[in-house]
This record gives sequence, structure tokens and C-alpha cells, in this order.
Amino acid sequence: MAERVLVVEDDLDIATLIQVNLSELGLEIDHFPDGAAGYEAAIKNSYCLMLLDVMLPNMSGLDICRKVRDQKPEQAIIMLTAKDSETDRVLGLELGADDYMTKPFSVRELQARVRSQIRKVHLLQEANQQQPSSQSNIIVSGELKINQQTRIVTKNEDLLDLTATEFELLFHLMLHPNQVFSRTQLLESVWGYQHSGYEHTVNSHINRLRSKVESDATEPEYVQTVWGVGYKFNNQHKVAKSAQKAS
Repeated sequence: MAERVLVVEDDLDIATLIQVNLSELGLEIDHFPDGAAGYEAAIKNSYCLMLLDVMLPNMSGLDICRKVRDQKPEQAIIMLTAKDSETDRVLGLELGADDYMTKPFSVRELQARVRSQIRKVHLLQEANQQQPSSQSNIIVSGELKINQQTRIVTKNEDLLDLTATEFELLFHLMLHPNQVFSRTQLLESVWGYQHSGYEHTVNSHINRLRSKVESDATEPEYVQTVWGVGYKFNNQHKVAKSAQKAS
């Protein structure tokens, strides 16, 4: 059975372009040009991915993103934004979008972004079906514990509610303690692409990740900024690493 993608886009030309090219990936598409109808479908149905335009009749894509993220924390979401709407892009990411694309976008870029998000969804689904894993899949640093196989993250044994993308970002950083990664390197390793102008994606996810793993996000103990370069996972807790690098 084909996986379903929800597209909420009021520009019919763009919606048709998306439907045709995602169908080539073997995906089924539910399209709504109205924000309120799209939100209702998002809550009632199960989708492997949602693509949300920002400017929609009756309910904005930003409002849909926020409300869906509150009710379905694991939902994969890509925002579709106008080329000059930097504020919308940043706000969409801060509200919980996994990624964003600026219009107009190429077919190749669209398919690559969708594949990347669906890969994360598959990993999460596989993790939910796994039996409790061995210690070989676990990385521990101070109060943090991350399990690659079950994709569970805890702090002081309390479960942290991370999205699939937040998990992959944290796991990548913890797997390479004290190694500094530029935003471009993180885009390639975690999101699976290298496109200039998308640094906001990394910045916003780092901020969201800190809000969940740090005791004080303004003075991060784990996920730290190396000014002028990028980000690193601080290994002052002597990271216990027994997990193997994910392929």
C-alpha cells in the first residue's frame, strides 16, 4: 500500500507539479487548497509527510504546523514559502517544521527533500517495532542517553519528546563528540542536501533541540556554538560511545 502525503497548497499549478512528481516516487497525494480543510485532514488521517503552504485561505500553514505539532509530535512537515519571506521561514521552523522549500523550486530538489524526510519516518517506524536493544546502540553523556535502535532520548531517565529530525541531529552530534560541524556539513549529514540559503534550518533546529535537552538553553551545556564555525556536542561528560555510525 502506497504511503500518503498531505499537500495543502492553494496555487493549483504548484499543487499539480507536486502531485505529479511525488506520484513518481510511488506516493499517494491528498491535496487541499483550503487551510481549515487541510488541518482537518491532517488530524483525522495518517500521513508520512505534510507539505504546507504558508499563505492559505481560512487557516495559515503556520497555524496548521503549530497545531499539528502539538497533537502529533512525530509528524514530518515541510513548509512551502515565498522566496522573499524570510520571517515565515524562520517562524515555520521555530513552530516545528522539519524543513522548508522556497518557491519556485526544482523537481529534483522537491523529490530529494521528500525522500530525506520519508527516510527519517521509516527509521522512526522501524524503531517503534524493535525489541529493547542492547547497550551497543546507546550513547551516554552526563544526564543524556540516546538509543539509536529505539530512537529514544532520555535525560535523568525522563523521556524527551524529539521529532525525527531533532533525533538525527542530536545523534549525529553525540556520535562525534567535540567535533565542530558547519551548518553546511549538518545540512548534508542530517537533512541530506547542500543548498546555500538554508542555514536557518540548522539554526532553528539547534534552538529547538537546546530547549529540550539543556537545563538552560541560553547557556548550553551539551549542544554548543563555536562562533564563526558551527556547532559541536560538548564531551566534558566523557561520552560513552558504543553505537556504530549510522549508514
